[in-house]
Amino acid sequence: MDRAEGQLSPETNEVLADLKAAWPVMSPDERVDSLKLLPEDEAEEFFLALTPREQSQLLVILPTLTRRAWLRLLPLDETADVVQHAPKEERDGLLKLLDDVSLREVRALLAYAEDEAGGLMNPRFARLRPDMTVDEAILYLRRQAQEKDRPIYYCYVLDSEQRLLGILSFRQLLTAPVNKRIEEVMARDLVTVAEDLDQEHVAPLFAQHSYVALPVIDAQGRMKGVVSAEDMVDVVQEEATEDIQKMAGVAALDAPYLQVSILEMVRKRVGWLAILFLGGTLTASAIHHFDDELSKWKILMAFIPLIISSGGNSGSQSATLVIRALALGELRLVDWWRVFRRELAGALLLGVFLALIGMVRVLIWQWAFDDYGEHYLRLTFTVAFSVLGVVVFGSLVGSLLPFLLRWLKLDPATACSPFVATFCDVTGLLIYFAICSAIYIPFVPAGVAIGH
Repeated sequence: MDRAEGQLSPETNEVLADLKAAWPVMSPDERVDSLKLLPEDEAEEFFLALTPREQSQLLVILPTLTRRAWLRLLPLDETADVVQHAPKEERDGLLKLLDDVSLREVRALLAYAEDEAGGLMNPRFARLRPDMTVDEAILYLRRQAQEKDRPIYYCYVLDSEQRLLGILSFRQLLTAPVNKRIEEVMARDLVTVAEDLDQEHVAPLFAQHSYVALPVIDAQGRMKGVVSAEDMVDVVQEEATEDIQKMAGVAALDAPYLQVSILEMVRKRVGWLAILFLGGTLTASAIHHFDDELSKWKILMAFIPLIISSGGNSGSQSATLVIRALALGELRLVDWWRVFRRELAGALLLGVFLALIGMVRVLIWQWAFDDYGEHYLRLTFTVAFSVLGVVVFGSLVGSLLPFLLRWLKLDPATACSPFVATFCDVTGLLIYFAICSAIYIPFVPAGVAIGH
């Protein structure tokens, strides 16, 4: 393979990019045949760039010797991911391809859930004893660095029971006096990750502290492994994708779009669609409840889409903003009251603005077409107050529902836009007809203003 300063040549990169683009639509046999056309090192490079799911799909159809060689190219945490994504009947076969030491470590990783810190960590890291001198530590790390399957970013100081005592960066180690003991120069102010912490909460720690890697510990303070910032790239993408899908009213997909069967796609979507459909029937029921009013004051029906869409849109906006803020750690449960006050103030301003637009719309139509009869001013204020009411209500529901779900230990992303919009449709109708009953219906004779 042509290389310049350790990098792939432009021609090679172009070939690999084309293969990567065609990969999702290729059959298993076509994938194997395509890799056979590549030089060995280029094929390995391509394999390492695949996702764990794609790697597992490829490994189970490769010849045994190639399968063993490529599986052993992976860091142990990625090996565990590949095994987890493989069909259950293939997992034991993949594990048997590992050496005894790697097998024990991978089995330990498989004991963790895939989305926990323990399932993401690499169990191999640079360990130091607190009583070592700096000079002894440097000599030891030179030997250890050659055996690691990943770069060593930090050195972790452990006691005899593997409890984490401190941490040293390479810069600190190399600049420390050689006769100093490690316990004298190590940092004791540690940022650690619990082994059972959900991956969604691990990623923000890297953003807060700007570390390249973080140690993973158990309940007794024993160090179990290391999670690196590199591990978080796929996690952030996965969590963002899952949240976006939930916010669209779709259960999270477990594979890329083109690799999900039609029946599986239907199963992922039908639940929320059924719930939203049933919610829509409530809208129909609300309209039916006011059949008498609508038959006598038909002009009121013309403004139903305007009213309910205003509430649904404002609620969806608020829900999206709050869900994202909760996901980024910008908001906590205790902030709900602050959010309520901010959304109330903002919704009042938005509601007044939209209400003014609604009033102008009615007045222009009345002036141009005389659509609304002599009672057009009552209709104008009915529309204005209804818009104001549904916008305020929708914004408050959309902003507070994610907090309620978080308090119930549920994913706030399930406060999805379709759900908020459907809920606000029903309540928006009730608000609209309540205001009609207070401002318009009692003062306008039935059938006087029928609209066009």
